[in-house]
Amino acid sequence: MTSFALWGTIVNTVAVLLGALAGVLIKSFMARGAGKEKTTVATADAVTSKKTLSESVMRALGLCVILIGISGALKIQNMLVMIVSMAIGTAIGEWLDLDGWVNRLGKWVERRVGRGEGSIAEGFVTATLLFCVGAMTVTGAIESGITHTHTTYYAKSLIDMVSALIFATTMGIGVALSAVSIFLLQGTLTLVASLAGGAIPALVTGEIIATGSLLVVGIGTNLLGVTRLKVMNMLPAMFLPLVLCPLFSLFAI
Repeated sequence: MTSFALWGTIVNTVAVLLGALAGVLIKSFMARGAGKEKTTVATADAVTSKKTLSESVMRALGLCVILIGISGALKIQNMLVMIVSMAIGTAIGEWLDLDGWVNRLGKWVERRVGRGEGSIAEGFVTATLLFCVGAMTVTGAIESGITHTHTTYYAKSLIDMVSALIFATTMGIGVALSAVSIFLLQGTLTLVASLAGGAIPALVTGEIIATGSLLVVGIGTNLLGVTRLKVMNMLPAMFLPLVLCPLFSLFAI
């Protein structure tokens, strides 16, 4: 089953559904408690405790993400390819301001939806942007589509499940609907990578995945709160081995 290209996407989709449904149940229990004046303080303490617990879990997952990223990055065959890809790719990303575009897209969609459309729409839009726009989405699609391994999407599934639980406690069932967006977007990217993978030499594929794994390390350090890297601006580095590997081999570098 794990050799199935879309397996990682399916796991991610189910994880978000489970996390969101758990969050909706927690929201329901909290609403019942909040309706009783005697339990107001206890409810506030429960919210604080839940927030602290979720932050601790996210940091623990951040450590796991770093380990996954390091293990993939160490498979690099030509270190110079990675270094040049990261330098040039980040420069391109900063010039295009990919991170800024993503943030502006999120704010534009939120304005279009508006609070007046209800919490379901708000939860759907917010969760879709959170789960679908990021380096792990692209890295995981390439990994699943080309090598049929799903380590990145497994890690993303755990992170998304915890995030979905947290968001659903405030935004409700709309968060669960974002699972549809995850399946459609990640599934499409994975199928495209799978179709294109046959035309890409194994050496180039390895360099692409290794460079993407280094970006995953950056995501992990962000989750730990150690850094605030704009990983989206580094995303072009993943695709530069397509050009650099043939170029370097031509000059025997």
